Amino acid sequence: MTPARTVMVTGGAGFIGANFVRYWSEHYPSDRIIVLDALTYAGNLANLESVSELQNYRFVHGNILDVAVIDELMLEEQVDTIVHFAAESHVDRSIHEPDAFIQTNVIGTNNLLMAARKHWIDSDSAPATHLFHHVSTDEVYGTLGPDDPAFTEQTLYAPNSPYAASKAASDHLVRSYHHTYGMQVTTSNCSNNYGPYQFPEKLIPLMIVNAVTGKPLPVYGDGSNIRDWLYVEDHCRGIDLVMNKGRRGATYNIGGNNEWRNIDIVNQLCKSIDAAVAADDRLAGQFPDAPAASGKKTGSLIAFVKDRLGHDWRYAIDATLAETELGYKPLEDFESGFQLTLTWMLNNEAWWRAVMDGSYRNWISKNYSADD
Repeated sequence: MTPARTVMVTGGAGFIGANFVRYWSEHYPSDRIIVLDALTYAGNLANLESVSELQNYRFVHGNILDVAVIDELMLEEQVDTIVHFAAESHVDRSIHEPDAFIQTNVIGTNNLLMAARKHWIDSDSAPATHLFHHVSTDEVYGTLGPDDPAFTEQTLYAPNSPYAASKAASDHLVRSYHHTYGMQVTTSNCSNNYGPYQFPEKLIPLMIVNAVTGKPLPVYGDGSNIRDWLYVEDHCRGIDLVMNKGRRGATYNIGGNNEWRNIDIVNQLCKSIDAAVAADDRLAGQFPDAPAASGKKTGSLIAFVKDRLGHDWRYAIDATLAETELGYKPLEDFESGFQLTLTWMLNNEAWWRAVMDGSYRNWISKNYSADD
């Protein structure tokens, strides 16, 4: 049995981070969990409501750009494990505001690594074991053609957006701290996540929200861009395996084995919403502005818009290494994972209405379609 750990989760109030915190608290109840989150627009304490009363849980409102906060927290809590989610992650925002991505994703990651080195490597009271797990993305590998093999851990980095470039830089920093200082690290590069608590700037939750509120479903270009889709709990399970079974210093790709064109995702979503409303009369009353509420097709809302700058055409993850070394395998295919997500969104209207304030909605409508 693994000894109890003190796990600091950065960005733990965000989409994937909050899902991970709930997952970890359920599977490792003896571990102490410290969430460090700046509560920017995508961070939400409501995401952590189910764990907020747990004895082994603590939330700290702080930014990874604040070295003093990190240092004090690691000393006070005797942190021996860091799971690093905190990042600016929205590609369209990175095109308009790249500086914020360099600050958080590069400088912030280095701040964490410096603090970890201070307390784990250079200190006389260093913990017996430690781990810095870094959560990254498949976007660091660039883009694929239609017949190209999927990304492996040996694929050369070729980031094409400021977001992807900032994540690539952070990946290299983590690797360097292992090889230079002997820090125990692991890295995971994941494909597109979806599931409960995802902020509605991403493709799936934004399309669901727009569909049930009768707003256009904006699709970049001709919708032919392809992504590999990973249900968020499968991602959390993959991180668990990497942390507990992965080789220190290694990188593992975590994918969903679900390549879909964006337009096919949107069409599937429209059909599912039509079916859900037809099967439950209450939904028509709950969402009167949805086309399905008046017997129309949700697909009538689809609107093709100008493609975004530098839009990568295809991402695909080859998770063979994680499968063979760690026993990783996603449990949800896209149909089952999407149905779980749709059901959650329909049942949690109050959550997504609360997180989408007017100012951010206006920014979305003026600057982009939907980040996939």
